[in-house]
Amino acid sequence: VQLQASGGGLVQAGGSLRLSCAASGRTISSYDTGWHRQAPGKGREFVAGITWSGRSTEYSDSVKGRFTISRDNAKNTVYLEMNSLRPEDTAVYYCSADHQSAYGVRWDRQYDHWGQGTQVTVSS
Repeated sequence: VQLQASGGGLVQAGGSLRLSCAASGRTISSYDTGWHRQAPGKGREFVAGITWSGRSTEYSDSVKGRFTISRDNAKNTVYLEMNSLRPEDTAVYYCSADHQSAYGVRWDRQYDHWGQGTQVTVSS
């Protein structure tokens, strides 16, 4: 499955953005998916995950209550709604996917497929 992330941009602190991750090549309905981010000079960190069915989600503590992950399997797309953005949310955001697993979408889940990333910049 190929993944294409989009929706990034420049926004002021307190603002909102919605990222999209469009899948192609295969239907994403059988894949657990996640969002990660990497800020300049830092390692990649988990942001959110959602199981193939959409019934279970996980979030990092730093975004819990502000970000919402969702999916529309009919559109072969996964979303990340980001509200109350902070300058520390500035990073390249990557979507990822892997075949459904009983392990779930916890922060340490490994993914086989990655998109190219979309830049999110939050100004203070």
